[in-house]
Amino acid sequence: MTGTTYSTEIMSSSGKTVRDMSDGGVVINYRPSLVNPPASKRYYFYLMAPALILLALITLYPFFWLIYMSLHKVDLGGSGDTWNDFKNWTRLARDMKFLGGWWLLAKYSFYCMLFEVLLGIMIAVILDNSRFEKVLVTIFLMPMMMAPVIAGLVWYYLYNSTFGWYHWIMQSLGILGDKSILGDVSTAMTAVVLVDVWQWTPLIVLITLAGLKRVPRDQLEANMVDGAGAIRNFFQITLPNTYPFLLIAILLRFMDNFRFIDALMVLTGGGPANSTKILPTYLFDVSFVFFKLGRGAAIALTLLIVTIILGMILVKVFQSPSASTSQGGE
Repeated sequence: MTGTTYSTEIMSSSGKTVRDMSDGGVVINYRPSLVNPPASKRYYFYLMAPALILLALITLYPFFWLIYMSLHKVDLGGSGDTWNDFKNWTRLARDMKFLGGWWLLAKYSFYCMLFEVLLGIMIAVILDNSRFEKVLVTIFLMPMMMAPVIAGLVWYYLYNSTFGWYHWIMQSLGILGDKSILGDVSTAMTAVVLVDVWQWTPLIVLITLAGLKRVPRDQLEANMVDGAGAIRNFFQITLPNTYPFLLIAILLRFMDNFRFIDALMVLTGGGPANSTKILPTYLFDVSFVFFKLGRGAAIALTLLIVTIILGMILVKVFQSPSASTSQGGE
């Protein structure tokens, strides 16, 4: 015979709900407090504070010191720096090597970015989902893993007019004649650009491949159902979806072309006849060859400002079409 069970609920002082059953059983409903409550935002700030302070010391102090030097005549002899009435800045407008360095830098960066982006996208599309993709990607990444100075030395020996293999091939084919690749004004810039393209196109390939893996397959299939071919599918679906990845790749290479001169210094040092003396190379000569640190600081700040402005323009140009459309709709 089954009897009826009655219960009585009692709230204890500790917050527990005690249910007293008529058959002698006791049920306690209790939800314990969290063992590890969520940390406050102040806690995370304290964790990041040492790194933030160290980063500020590494970046902010040299930046303000650079501004200070650009406004003074820096004396390395210890007699003290003197204010020079903005002469470091006003002289730049009359410095033909400074202006020529900007033109050569624009030319060098344009050709490097053009060939690296075009070749990088083309190689990435070919490698995407290919049979030996992993092996080929590893092979293509080898030049990028080489230090720029070492890459410059390798190509310097390949270009050498006495025993260089590339020099011998071009002379045998009648392309070069009696000229030296690095010693002639008409070929020196092309040779330097070729080294940069060889070493850093793999970076564009790697980033573009990551973007191709994220292209939605349903969009590709829907576009193919509408009658789109492979080329139309690439320009309408694949390329717009890889814009954020291309922006990262282009920004990285753009800033590197404005900063790194390791291979160029090994290959030509800015010669012959200043035909490859891009602005960072001229900055190196002014600051560390002639020790005009105040003038070099002014050139460096100009380079920094222009790099930031051009970087912002690139972000606008290569902004994702989908993002711009959604912003326009809002």
